[in-house]
Amino acid sequence: MVKRIETEVGGQKLILETGRVGRQANCSVWVEYGDTVVLVAVTASDKIGLWPDQIALTVDYQEKSYSSGRIPGGFFKREGRPSEKETLGCRMIDRTLRPLFPKNWYYETQVVAMVLSSDQGGATEALAIIGASTALTLSDIPFDGPIGAVRVGRLGGRLIINSTIAQIKESDLNIVMSGTDELITMVECESKEVPEDEVMEAILFGQKAMLNIIGAQRQLQKEIGKSKRTVTKVERDEVFVKQVTERLRPVLKEALLHPAGKVEQQEKLSGILAAEIAAIKAADPTVNRDKEVTQLFNELECQSVRQMILDDKVRADGRTITQIRPITCEVSVLPRTHGSAIFTRGETQSLSVVTLGTTDDEQRVETLEGEYRKGFMLHYNFPPFSVGEARPMRGPGRREIGHGALAEKALRPVLPSKEKFPYTLRIVSEILESNGSSSMATVCGGTLALMDAGVPITRPVAGIAMGLVKEGDRYETLSDISGGEDARGDMDFKVAGTEVGITAIQVDIKIKGLSIDLFTHALKQARVERLSILEKMKASISAPREELSNYAPRIITIKVRPEKVGGVIGSGGKTVKGIIEKTGVKINIQDDGSIDIASPDAQAVKTAIEMIKSITEDVEVGRTYVGKVVRIVDFGAFVELRRGVDGLVHISQLAHERVAKVSDVVKEGEEISVKVLEIDKQGKIRLSRKELLPPPAEVKE
Repeated sequence: MVKRIETEVGGQKLILETGRVGRQANCSVWVEYGDTVVLVAVTASDKIGLWPDQIALTVDYQEKSYSSGRIPGGFFKREGRPSEKETLGCRMIDRTLRPLFPKNWYYETQVVAMVLSSDQGGATEALAIIGASTALTLSDIPFDGPIGAVRVGRLGGRLIINSTIAQIKESDLNIVMSGTDELITMVECESKEVPEDEVMEAILFGQKAMLNIIGAQRQLQKEIGKSKRTVTKVERDEVFVKQVTERLRPVLKEALLHPAGKVEQQEKLSGILAAEIAAIKAADPTVNRDKEVTQLFNELECQSVRQMILDDKVRADGRTITQIRPITCEVSVLPRTHGSAIFTRGETQSLSVVTLGTTDDEQRVETLEGEYRKGFMLHYNFPPFSVGEARPMRGPGRREIGHGALAEKALRPVLPSKEKFPYTLRIVSEILESNGSSSMATVCGGTLALMDAGVPITRPVAGIAMGLVKEGDRYETLSDISGGEDARGDMDFKVAGTEVGITAIQVDIKIKGLSIDLFTHALKQARVERLSILEKMKASISAPREELSNYAPRIITIKVRPEKVGGVIGSGGKTVKGIIEKTGVKINIQDDGSIDIASPDAQAVKTAIEMIKSITEDVEVGRTYVGKVVRIVDFGAFVELRRGVDGLVHISQLAHERVAKVSDVVKEGEEISVKVLEIDKQGKIRLSRKELLPPPAEVKE
């Protein structure tokens, strides 16, 4: 049965339809908004996933090229591996949905979202989240929804729901958010140093806009929603659980009360678990309860950590609720790179390296909206040794792409314009050690490396990850969470910004959602800690270096009149290729007359500039030029001063003595020095060779 419902979001009609396509999935929903169409299908199998104690959720978000009337680039001309934008879309959908499944839902579940038609709007990811929520709500899959999602922009101080791509480019605030009618479940934010209270105003605005979306889903559920599958409750031996709990709880608390490093604490806890398993085996060798004990041990460890935080205000590593781990900052750690820094916070360490390039190094990106060139890239790497593991190293996964994109988003607002600093920038963050908040360490390390490279950023950026432990009405927000606190807590709330305002936010929530009050509290606490970190960073390097590295290319931009560009390029690029061959520089020419000349050799850049100026500058009376004789006539020789511009050396101006025949003095193709005597009203140029020759002997006497 086909069922369709309409509602209004941001001044446009939103249509949710089910029952027409994708009918073999548990449920599929056709989402239509303007001329954008997203199809979302959800399917759950009867098989337990590969990890029987984890939610087996897979999310795939795909943007089809045909949706915007495009044919994919590349040799095969079909969609291949997910683009970075698609990967980030997968992450946003996954982070929204995962906390809303029952804790013991272990059946393989897949969400597939496909953008089938695109009108250049910027809401495709939000529409995919809406479609996924609707499909799960209507299906037989257990799901604690529905939820809504919107994109919020701000243009000229005015907040906009589901801003277009063009509006996003001009906005100083860009948020994709999801939530229920009362709680926030996911936030992805990029802003141009917008203060916290203004960010909260935008989030409240977005939450209000989601009410119609949630209401429409509830109406559909009321009319055609399926009965939910029963989630099988795992039966446990409660007597055994009680016995193990009574033995382990005090031992665990004692171990956790004595803070140690990550490795030492893991070894200590592993020793406790091994001793408990050995004791149980010794009591009854016929029964293997290793898996059961391990699972119970992990639960008790988590409970102990949370209880210490709520009751004693002490964390597992001995810190107070708002205490930040020790920070060290080092710059110029690599001698031949253009800029480098090591940022260490506790047991998390990022080596950040900046490379300066030319426009030839820009990345070409193909999206639904068309192709564009990207002049700033941040790549995040997470080698296995950073967490003491030995495993194969493959290409970047979703986590690496997501963390890199977040840090790139955080730093982009403080970068100089191309007019001020005409370099392509690449930052690589190598995580050398990890115990939580490595993406925020990347933001801090990236800032230090940019300043070390001499990139004139407007202000330094710092990042911090906030955590949450919440039981009923009791909660504590934790500053600078470690990896263990991320795993055992209820939130990973990452905030990056300057002393002026926020540049990026990413919120991952493991409970159903955050109230506005709790969200605001975490944001304010993060600002205090961010300012503290910025002070520590400034102690290492307080401002961008005035000089670039000796190994960085020097890029000088000169401007010529647009009509002169053709002369610099020459026929078939002959002129500019000649300059490049002679000087060894890189040259990039824009249609507006901007010319970038790049080389580590300052003298080569200077020579190239002089060559270009000799081509593009207007001829001046009294100046001397070296030109080529292009034509000889009876009354003189025509000399080309630069491409398309020549003048006449009259026979009387060839030499001091009388010249009977022009070809006796100069030949076609010969280069000679001439002086400009006059430019008449018609633009004809009169030249002299004689003026530059030594006077005859009798004149000297």
